[in-house]
Amino acid sequence: MTQKNALVTGAARGIGLATTRRFLADGWTVAMIDRDGDALFAAADGLQGAHPVLADVSIPDQVLRLVDETLTTFGRIDAVVNNAGVADFGPVEDTSFDRWRRVMETNLDGVFLVTQAATAALRSSRGAIVNIASISGLRASTLRVAYGTSKAAVIQLTLQQAVELGEYGIRANCVAPGPVRTKLAMAVHSPEIIAAYHDAIPLNRYGSEDEIAEVIHFLCSPRASYVTGQTIAVDGGFEATGIGLPALRS
Repeated sequence: MTQKNALVTGAARGIGLATTRRFLADGWTVAMIDRDGDALFAAADGLQGAHPVLADVSIPDQVLRLVDETLTTFGRIDAVVNNAGVADFGPVEDTSFDRWRRVMETNLDGVFLVTQAATAALRSSRGAIVNIASISGLRASTLRVAYGTSKAAVIQLTLQQAVELGEYGIRANCVAPGPVRTKLAMAVHSPEIIAAYHDAIPLNRYGSEDEIAEVIHFLCSPRASYVTGQTIAVDGGFEATGIGLPALRS
């Protein structure tokens, strides 16, 4: 079998959907995973080579099922893109433990569970793992006590995966997006916040979902055959500019 297959979580929208389309454009098949059924099936409609799987990556039984369904449908897994995530921002003192756990169970537990369930298939294909963290996992910012901590943990988990799975030919890398011009971001970012981000980013703009997808696809491809254990910030240079933004502190 030479047809390559990618498993992409959080594939119903945003970076996950852009990544799905990038793999399909290169001739891969894609198992699209999401827990939002309506959005998932609408996104998959008309995408030749894509197979939608309704599942929640934070629930172990559903993770085992989604991997089994991917293997039943496509016969192999060459790349796992752990993109599913929850963006929940708030002050430290207002972050309840339940709120903390909701972020962690998707952003961190989901990455662990999906990768673990897919490891046998990745050993067979000598495949690749790309975990989607965030610039918030590399630099501190206000209102991100749960989100930023979960993404920093994903970066460390990626290192563990690279070290432990490398002997099987499995590569594990991490992508840390900076501000991305998604519908959600544009809906919640005030003009003041948008201007502050532009001032703080050397390239003076938000990134696009397609720009993130290009880096993810590269890390899963043979062109990155000697790249593992790395975190690539796709952020227009944002990480280089300092800590926090005054416009976000309120």
